[in-house]
Amino acid sequence: MLKQTARIAVFVSGGGTNLQALIDAQTSGILKSGHICLVISNRSDAYALTRAASAGIETKVIEKKALGSQEAFEDALIDALEIAGIDLIVLAGFMSILSSRFTSRYENRIINVHPSLIPSFCGKGFYGLKVHEAALAYGVKVTGATVHFVNEVPDGGRIIAQKAVEIQDGDTPEILQRRVMEQAEWILLPQAAEQVSKEIITMKAGNES
Repeated sequence: MLKQTARIAVFVSGGGTNLQALIDAQTSGILKSGHICLVISNRSDAYALTRAASAGIETKVIEKKALGSQEAFEDALIDALEIAGIDLIVLAGFMSILSSRFTSRYENRIINVHPSLIPSFCGKGFYGLKVHEAALAYGVKVTGATVHFVNEVPDGGRIIAQKAVEIQDGDTPEILQRRVMEQAEWILLPQAAEQVSKEIITMKAGNES
């Protein structure tokens, strides 16, 4: 029985609904192989920071604009992660592209949730409501969410899990966004965080034995 847990950092930029799903999963025992130790936001006004503080999770704001460059921004992220001894990074509505320098440092240790069935409606420029607007404009009957590992290509890393969501007559981008969150994102992301956390602690235990 593995008693050790993977230390998780969640990167956020906005309201933090996916962060809340992770916190709830930790409380309910769905997420048990990992523990959220740190929430980092690239925006000081992100409501996700309030959610984290309410759950007793340490928070940190690291803003690229204040630091002046991508390299300085990523150095600050790395410093915060190293100090906290983080094993797994979860991007939960994090609206900042990370360079290959950063992603290669944490290979198979960064996961992201994207609100479509990759390879549809993904990549550069596809985020937030834009994804759902594109799905409705194209006329697809099924969309969903994907959790994937993060590499230097936006939405290009290996897929961990996907869940389909039906598009209904009369859907607006906002209605569809909510349904994809409720029926896919908030379910998949905690499950994937648990799966990857378990793999990380199993691997660490193997290295130590």
